[in-house]
Amino acid sequence: MSGPMSADFEEFAQVRGGQLLRTAYLLTGDWHLAEDLVQETFAKLYRKWRRVRTMKSPVAYAHTTLVRTFLSMQRLKRSSEYPSEYVPDTAARERGDIELRLTLMTGLAGMSPSDRAVLVLRYWEDRSVEETAEILRISPGAVRVRAKRALARLRTTLGSGLHTLAGAR
Repeated sequence: MSGPMSADFEEFAQVRGGQLLRTAYLLTGDWHLAEDLVQETFAKLYRKWRRVRTMKSPVAYAHTTLVRTFLSMQRLKRSSEYPSEYVPDTAARERGDIELRLTLMTGLAGMSPSDRAVLVLRYWEDRSVEETAEILRISPGAVRVRAKRALARLRTTLGSGLHTLAGAR
């Protein structure tokens, strides 16, 4: 890559890459798959960068592209990688909320890709119902219903252990 467009894109990728990676991890539940998803998203953005960089919100477009790419990958089942049931021991605890995060990631992993996308966009990314609906190409009413049902399933899956972990923080 070279030239002003490339420099502009590289700056965007460096500044927004971490945020996109965190969202991708919440969607996939796997750091390697998340990195692949972000890389695929950046490839799509680069192809359209002349148009994307002049948009009102290139960041929103990038997030929309990320989520739609994730959902598309889930529908196509192109991935031959499967998450492991074994989580290795960590060397040291850096944060007190590791158990809570692992519990939530386990709960999200059991959700359908669409339910997971709704929960991540609405509650992790703190997007409005309307923004979530636009990204997922569904109605705002469908977002509300899906979020309500997905949260109920997540609460059932996680049980009372979540309250204990959340209170221990």
